[in-house]
Amino acid sequence: MKRLVVVADGSLIVEAIRIGLRTSGEFNLLGHANGRRTSARTIVDAAPDVVLVDDMDHSELAVSLIGAIKEENEAITVLVLTVRMDPEWLDQVFDAGASGAISKAIQPVALSTLVRETLDGHVIHVGSQKGAASRNVRLRAYAVAAEACPLTTRELEILQLVASGSTNGEIARRLWVTEQTVKFHLSNIYRKLEVGNRTQASHYAHVNGLVLDDLPVASVA
Repeated sequence: MKRLVVVADGSLIVEAIRIGLRTSGEFNLLGHANGRRTSARTIVDAAPDVVLVDDMDHSELAVSLIGAIKEENEAITVLVLTVRMDPEWLDQVFDAGASGAISKAIQPVALSTLVRETLDGHVIHVGSQKGAASRNVRLRAYAVAAEACPLTTRELEILQLVASGSTNGEIARRLWVTEQTVKFHLSNIYRKLEVGNRTQASHYAHVNGLVLDDLPVASVA
């Protein structure tokens, strides 16, 4: 079991993480620390394999703490829990040494899976400041993922919209189809991906590199 420490400034986020990790049994939660009062040395002394750092309202303190943890022990994997997923903020946390960023909008039960997939190297972020080269890398990675996906082009398009948070009605209006057609495609998507609902389908899309926020959804005739 991987040893894990949670760094956050609120009890609610700590409890949500605790629930999510407890259901999987894959991680040994060593404890939690208040990110506004702890030090990198205290965290490192607990000998964790992974540190989950709350963004603490996107504060510079979170970025500084990530950098300090990595300076103390480069081998520790640092993951950020954040509401804010814009490129500028992500660049700051990844430049500081974070290996991944996980949205706070996910269901707690999905947390352990995302942490494990990141540790296994299946979830990768490339900083946006790398410009066109970075975009090309992500485009190639997306193309490989899309090629391996069992979905048709239309099904993949709908999966991407579902993963972006669109409702069936919004998808129908965007694609100029009926909601019944969207539901039909969703049924096929669930069956092919062996998932039970749109939350699991969205999780599949994100974990398998089928969603890139700055890429347009494909237009299908």
